Amino acid sequence: MSVDAKYHTAATASGGGRDGRTALADGTMSFDLVIPKELGGPGGAGANPEKLFALGYSACFLSAMRTASARTKIKRPEGSTVTATIGIGPRSEGGFGITAALDVFLPGLLEADAKTLVEATHEICPYSNAIKASVDVKITTRS
Repeated sequence: MSVDAKYHTAATASGGGRDGRTALADGTMSFDLVIPKELGGPGGAGANPEKLFALGYSACFLSAMRTASARTKIKRPEGSTVTATIGIGPRSEGGFGITAALDVFLPGLLEADAKTLVEATHEICPYSNAIKASVDVKITTRS
């Protein structure tokens, strides 16, 4: 599969990785990183890769819904939201893996239309496509 990338961005992590700092090369954002208590760290204020992934996935999925809406002719309702919940933990095969769940709220949309729109969005969302071979994304649709 080839991708004709129209936009690129870069970030650099420093310090200890999950307990260091990450910053965008263009200087527009940076985050102190903290390992969650659940993973043996101190917890507290700060970001981690899972938080950053949840932020990006929720925004990307909601944005991709515009394209899916045009393709399906199902209008995305005002007030629609996407909540991404990302987890991390040991895999039965060894190493670590992530889990992903999306809660998609489409107020007032008929249930069948909501399901069609969400399925179409999941097919075109770049984040969904990036993880589809390795992560079973659980999607809840509410309307």
